[in-house]
Amino acid sequence: MANTLPTKPGRTPLDALLVTGAVATIGLLIVVPLASVFAEAFSQGPQAWWEAIAHDPDTRHAIWLSLTVAPVAVAFNTVFGIAAAWLVARFRFPGRTLLVALFDVPFSVSPVVAGLALVLIFGRQGILGPTLAWLAMKVIFAWPGLVLATTFVTLPLVVRELIPVMEAIGPEEELAAVSLGANGWQVFWRVTLPNIRWALLHGIVLANARAMGEFGAVYVVSGHIAGATDTMPLRVEKLFQEYRTPASMAVASVLAALALVTLVAKVVIERRLEAESRDLAAVRNVAAKSDPSPS
Repeated sequence: MANTLPTKPGRTPLDALLVTGAVATIGLLIVVPLASVFAEAFSQGPQAWWEAIAHDPDTRHAIWLSLTVAPVAVAFNTVFGIAAAWLVARFRFPGRTLLVALFDVPFSVSPVVAGLALVLIFGRQGILGPTLAWLAMKVIFAWPGLVLATTFVTLPLVVRELIPVMEAIGPEEELAAVSLGANGWQVFWRVTLPNIRWALLHGIVLANARAMGEFGAVYVVSGHIAGATDTMPLRVEKLFQEYRTPASMAVASVLAALALVTLVAKVVIERRLEAESRDLAAVRNVAAKSDPSPS
């Protein structure tokens, strides 16, 4: 009896209905609101949009604040993420599972609650308030508080990207480098970092996107002081509450443009990650075939 090859099933009406529903949902929840933001932002022309962005000192300060707070928070999370992922992926120790679970706390805690916790610790009446006052340091309602809040909400993004990649790669190459006389920094720069670079970039892109758009925690610790502690999301909300809709949408369009750039970078990095995963799987398959199994 001749073997019959399986044929690809034709598209059913249910498939078409599901695809149509998915496209309609994405259009209504993502495409239409995003398009409306740009349409409203440029409703009075490019000149009005530029004046709303460049001629308002409070808006300029909000943009500058977002562009300084986010990189600092992302830089801290990058250093922390690499160190924590290396620790978790390369060592087994008591409390490891609890430590990995703690990485997800910023995802499970509301950003508003996180901001309130920072106020209770670093505020004037907080646990460290008298010490900070004695040192003449201001954290809450100041730039350091914004960095702390943004760092907290973006903490898991880099480390969670690196842990599975480092576990999949394994420590063999690093051990080989050490056996050849490489020191710790040489192992990191020449072996570890090249292996995790795309996963690291993916985590950095996600953390930066989250940092740029953070509202809840920053709202609590900033005091939303115009021209002092307002970031771009807070500035959008304040302009909208003041019925300055075109100006609000102009600032929102800047955030949306940054989101689109982040989306493009994310897609490019994900493709490189997929390519590296396929290459790694191919190398391991070749190594497994070339290694004679014991009889």
